[in-house]
Amino acid sequence: MNVLVTGVAGFIGSHLAERLLGMGHRVTGVDCFTDYYPRKIKESNLSRMHDSKAFLFHEDDLLQMDLTALLKDIDVVFHEAAQAGVRASWGSSFRIYTENNVRATQCLLEAAKVVKLKKFIYASSSSIYGDAETYPTAENMKPMPISPYGVTKLAGEHLCYLYYKNYSIPTVSLRYFTVYGPRQRPDMAFNKFITAILNDKEIAIYGDGKQTRDFTYIEDIIDANVSAMDAQVAGDIFNIGGGSRITVNDTIRIIEKVTGTKAKIRYIEKQKGDVRHTAADITRAKKLLGYAPAYDLEKGLTNEVAWLQNLKT
Repeated sequence: MNVLVTGVAGFIGSHLAERLLGMGHRVTGVDCFTDYYPRKIKESNLSRMHDSKAFLFHEDDLLQMDLTALLKDIDVVFHEAAQAGVRASWGSSFRIYTENNVRATQCLLEAAKVVKLKKFIYASSSSIYGDAETYPTAENMKPMPISPYGVTKLAGEHLCYLYYKNYSIPTVSLRYFTVYGPRQRPDMAFNKFITAILNDKEIAIYGDGKQTRDFTYIEDIIDANVSAMDAQVAGDIFNIGGGSRITVNDTIRIIEKVTGTKAKIRYIEKQKGDVRHTAADITRAKKLLGYAPAYDLEKGLTNEVAWLQNLKT
């Protein structure tokens, strides 16, 4: 099939595009290289794909492109492009989030009205739940985001549903729970923790470290996207979690075990917009997508540590 991956130079988008190429699909990728983190990292993420004749790359902004022309021969859209970051989404920066997360999604869906897509898969986030009322949290729990970023991701979900309902675009929203693994963004916790430990530097932990997260390995996230592409579902939302819940303090202990190095830890003030806990109820994804996370945290962190060690050499 012909597939479009937006945000193709990013952490998740690049892994997804590689998997799709390996499956024999033709991949069109779009990325505008926002300056949220260094361009050279994103260029490195793309390096394995440029030699593929089945990969066509556009360095462009979705808000400036002729999206109808872009989607003309596309069968499946994986909409991974977004302005990332909970803590950076406050204040004047919010405009960047509304443009890249809300308006870009709406423009892409508008263009999808006039083509016949097999599937439109939207990358959402566990941030839409905020401080959920129950854990693990199911998809029917009322979303109450506590960050501007979470608000924009939830808006994207609503857009997907209304274009499904009114224009029969076969949308699926996947709520990712804290994704980690090789190529993880440099601002994300595990990348920062591992890099600090490998360089004998201090780790800064927001809050008391007793907050819990449902961490999901990148390959499990890619499996979920591929399954969503093939499954007979539309207008649906699915939690995509790693299947376990662990404190930040305990993740540090696992990283210490994997690296064989004791961490130097400093606890600092909790950040606005950070939720206390996350835990995904993945019952629906298991039932309707056949989703089954294959990576436990130690196995996944071992892979991420190896990747970061290779970057040092």
